[in-house]
Amino acid sequence: MRIAVTGGSGKAGRWVVRDLREHGHDVLNVDNRHDGAAHGQTLVTDLADYGQTVEALSGCDAVVHLAAIPAPEIRPPAETFRINALSTYNVFAAAEAHRTQRVVWASSETVLGLPFDTPPAFAPIDETIEPRPESSYALSKIVGETMAAQFARRTGIPIVGLRISNIMEPEDYAAFPSYWDDPTLRKWNLWGYVDCRDVAHACRASLSADVTGSTIAIIAADDTVMPQPSAELMAQVYPTVPLRRPLEGRETLPSIDLAHRVLGYHSTHHWSDAVAMP
Repeated sequence: MRIAVTGGSGKAGRWVVRDLREHGHDVLNVDNRHDGAAHGQTLVTDLADYGQTVEALSGCDAVVHLAAIPAPEIRPPAETFRINALSTYNVFAAAEAHRTQRVVWASSETVLGLPFDTPPAFAPIDETIEPRPESSYALSKIVGETMAAQFARRTGIPIVGLRISNIMEPEDYAAFPSYWDDPTLRKWNLWGYVDCRDVAHACRASLSADVTGSTIAIIAADDTVMPQPSAELMAQVYPTVPLRRPLEGRETLPSIDLAHRVLGYHSTHHWSDAVAMP
């Protein structure tokens, strides 16, 4: 397919572009900066401008929309919301204009209630939990999910939103031992993470998954950043949070069951492949 990847110069986008090209797709990187690669095509585009977005996505069979202000506190809150919500609207509207076959886009784990200063309603968290955005960034992602549902309903284009956990590249794993003595350091997202290569797999799997309408799925590694069992972490840090089922070993607390069942997603890269367990 001819696939546009917005934000293809970013932390996750670089890996998604590489993965899709390695699997034989014709990939256009649509970003506000060049990725610096000598091969492949990058189209420098302001996705907050509707006309530029429509032109950039012309001729594409599918879109993977990753471009965004990637976290809170990088830009002023209102600007973060404006850019993220408007660019996502423009991508969805351009997909409608071009009758694109599918859109995959990056929502965020932040919609689940991060940084969990208020404990979650239950664990493991899954897609049934009521969203609780605590920042303009998270709110922009909730708005994106609402827009996705309405665009998918009106157009018939399948739109897959990925609530992606904290993305790690291989070199990031060297810092993991610094968390281990104090479980509260990483409680803000229930000790979740996801390898950038697994994000790429999730995006590719979502492009061909047998889905209709708007689908939302959590994407994380199948373990946590910690060496302790997950039940021990919950008992120590969130003792009042009810567990919906017994926890097994170091399993992820943002559940990826739906992503596995519906999208065919598998977590295959782990920090323990790079850093020795204590």
